[in-house]
Amino acid sequence: MRVIALITGLLLFASTQTSLAEEAGKPDTKLGTSVEMPYLIAPLSSGDSLLAYAYVSCKIVGASQAAAIEIQAKVPFIQDAFVRDVNASTIGKPGDPMAVDKATLEPRLLALAKKVMGPGKVVDLKLMEVQIRPMRPMAAPPATSPS
Repeated sequence: MRVIALITGLLLFASTQTSLAEEAGKPDTKLGTSVEMPYLIAPLSSGDSLLAYAYVSCKIVGASQAAAIEIQAKVPFIQDAFVRDVNASTIGKPGDPMAVDKATLEPRLLALAKKVMGPGKVVDLKLMEVQIRPMRPMAAPPATSPS
């Protein structure tokens, strides 16, 4: 009985080690190669009028765990570059200034992260969440009086 338990334990241990070795080649959050950035607050405007603020969260995927540690150390510099960029030019869609143009924002931020970190450190940048907060929320509907 003890022999069977010992063999089962060894097989379980071996399968766990094999799955950990397989995951080692996958770059992403499981092994700590991604760094979540603080929320980026970006203005959405039309002409000279401020319409809303977009709250954007993203993560930067490093080339390795060591690169992720370096990215974490430079988060303030990356965030500064992001803030300067989104305040210099709009992130709104051309036809709809109240919507974020994710297709152009993601590559812009990725290029900035790569510029701050230098070559070979940053693999990807992924937008996680975008929330829009209008400057002037819509007025509440008028209260209906009971009949």
